[in-house]
Amino acid sequence: MKNGLVLEGGALRGLFTAGVIDVLMENGIDFDGAVGVSAGACFGCNYKSRQPGRAIRYNLRFCRDKRYCSTWSLLTTGDMFGAEFCYHTIPEELDPFDGETFAADPMEFFAVCTDVETGRAVYHRSRTASYNELEWIRASASMPLAARIVRVDGRKLLDGGISDSIPLRFMESAGYERNVVILTQPRDYRKQHSRAERLVRARYRRYPKLVKAYEERPEMYNRELEYVRSAEESGRAFVIAPPEKLPIDHIEHNSDILLEVYRAGRNEAAKRLPELERFFSTGE
Repeated sequence: MKNGLVLEGGALRGLFTAGVIDVLMENGIDFDGAVGVSAGACFGCNYKSRQPGRAIRYNLRFCRDKRYCSTWSLLTTGDMFGAEFCYHTIPEELDPFDGETFAADPMEFFAVCTDVETGRAVYHRSRTASYNELEWIRASASMPLAARIVRVDGRKLLDGGISDSIPLRFMESAGYERNVVILTQPRDYRKQHSRAERLVRARYRRYPKLVKAYEERPEMYNRELEYVRSAEESGRAFVIAPPEKLPIDHIEHNSDILLEVYRAGRNEAAKRLPELERFFSTGE
């Protein structure tokens, strides 16, 4: 039976996920494959490179650096999270990503992006940490209005959460029969329509299928939550979610808040470890 890991996005709410997966790594819990959306891809790739602690470390170090995340970066580069600094300078120079371990580790790793021309999800398997592969992870986390469209391997891509926010169905279709799902919103959260839809319609009018996917995202997201719930009830999924709304928005420069969200993930994972061990032992 193949065990999978499904990582929702949520920008800096993803530090909750980083806390969870650090505890899982530290306790020797392995997966056959993982899929990450947006921040889930950015932070989740550290599972395959076997680098617990890396995500919170560089977020604390650079949270006030305007090259990392700032309005200045958005205005001067077109990306709120600086593309070159976040996805190349940091992993290649300032807090090195272990590309050798990533490539050698047998765990499959998928990043979810949205093709802006079709409005559909693209599930890209990352095998190395080359410049091109890191661009796929950047694309997965490139939020509409806050990032440029990423052009990679002949595609035009944006945030995977637009088309598939919680890709449990994908993992099951890929043969992963038992999955751990990490959410970044409390279990009772339901997505509502946003005022940003009007801005998205204006900004991306050349890509009507992307706009349609964005406008339909709340319904898609809520259906996926129900699917996760049913999978949990049937014993196919184990869900870890914040017990309450995380005290953080998409953007945050206060290191104390970043650390609080990360520790919330660690605490929830530590609390649920005995249940998780029973989940993995079932059916073996």
